[in-house]
Amino acid sequence: MKNYKSYTLRNFNELPQIKNLSEEEKRAIIVVGNVLPFKTNNYVIEELIDWSNIPDDPIFTLTFPRREMLKESHYSLMEKTINESNDRNIITQTANSIRMELNPHPAGQLHNVPTINGIELNGMQHKYRETVLFFPSQGQTCHAYCTFCFRWPQFVGLNELKFAMRETELLVEYLKNHREITDVLFTGGDPLIMKTKILSTYIEPLLDDELWNIQTIRIGTKAIGYWPYRFTDDKDSDDLIRLFEKIVKSKKNLAVMAHFNHPVELKTKAAEEAIKRIRATGGQIRTQSPILKHINDSPEIWSELWRLQVNNNCIPYYMFVARDTGAQEFFGVTLENAWQIFRQAYQNVSGVCRTVRGPSMSTTPGKIQVLGIEEVDNEKVFVLRFLQGRNPDWVAKPFFAKYDKNAIWLDELKPAFGKETFFFEKELEEMFNEHIYDDESENFE
Repeated sequence: MKNYKSYTLRNFNELPQIKNLSEEEKRAIIVVGNVLPFKTNNYVIEELIDWSNIPDDPIFTLTFPRREMLKESHYSLMEKTINESNDRNIITQTANSIRMELNPHPAGQLHNVPTINGIELNGMQHKYRETVLFFPSQGQTCHAYCTFCFRWPQFVGLNELKFAMRETELLVEYLKNHREITDVLFTGGDPLIMKTKILSTYIEPLLDDELWNIQTIRIGTKAIGYWPYRFTDDKDSDDLIRLFEKIVKSKKNLAVMAHFNHPVELKTKAAEEAIKRIRATGGQIRTQSPILKHINDSPEIWSELWRLQVNNNCIPYYMFVARDTGAQEFFGVTLENAWQIFRQAYQNVSGVCRTVRGPSMSTTPGKIQVLGIEEVDNEKVFVLRFLQGRNPDWVAKPFFAKYDKNAIWLDELKPAFGKETFFFEKELEEMFNEHIYDDESENFE
């Protein structure tokens, strides 16, 4: 069994590889790590990071804070506070003031919280008609934190910004009241940080015949990339595999929603064995990642990533655009560049890899795909469409935005052809003036 060792700000100086870092890089880990969360483990450090290529190694950048991940004004303020005070409360107060300027809840997440019997279900999100997200309270951490992660507020102690829930009874009741829901996505954090006996208390009630509407159980996880021993060598790995088998035998679809940001994550023997064990249960593995500057912003990396996934019997699912939160300025790629990288990578793989969709922005109104850049009526435009929408009628509907070579997110785009608003904006505003989902209707309102 592989021994697990995690590293945070408290003990990162214990890393044997710390000698590879300059004093400035060590200082940046402390300063930035007091604002954005830092955690890694011995597998990431020993198997994935090339310590001869610091700081340019993609997995190092993916897991270790760097100075450039904060605006210079934010970095200077945080560094000044740390230099002048040992009072944890003062340091936290400064960190929180910076965090609130980093858009801690992008894409209108606070509007996604449903209610039942007048109770807000703060451990759930219901944004799209068929899919509900569930945040088990014991799964609100990860084996290692990605520096780009849009869920960073879950990990920094801002309790008012957390989504977490213990009770499965309310989840089951909500699913019975909303028969339009077919998919439950367990997310976090990482649900597979939990012991199997705890995870099973959340999943097994969903296998009951009474929840006939639930067809797919999704588990969002980075464990294959950051701790593949969760499926092979941990004490309860066999129990986890048996739970997966139980889901499949109940005739529910099991979809492990795996996050792979770089090909190196798929090249270890441990990752290959983990994938084999999951696939042997009859479960699917669907893969997704944002496109990230300094990590994977080239078509060669993406085409290799998709090929490796397919060769390991995984299904390429999404290329996302880095969300407008946290360290977006460091990681963000323009929409034009994201589309060009997607297009070139897509052209260089066979049809079995082309299940992937992107580049896609997970925005407040829904998942919006950049289909391309075209000249229409003598105007250069972005061609866009909804892959998912708060109103299902928006899905697959193309629309146009003025071309902007610098735009990296939807809110920087303006409607094309002289229109004042995009077609969905008025309806979206009306939705936000009322509770989108309530416990008195089974339909999207």
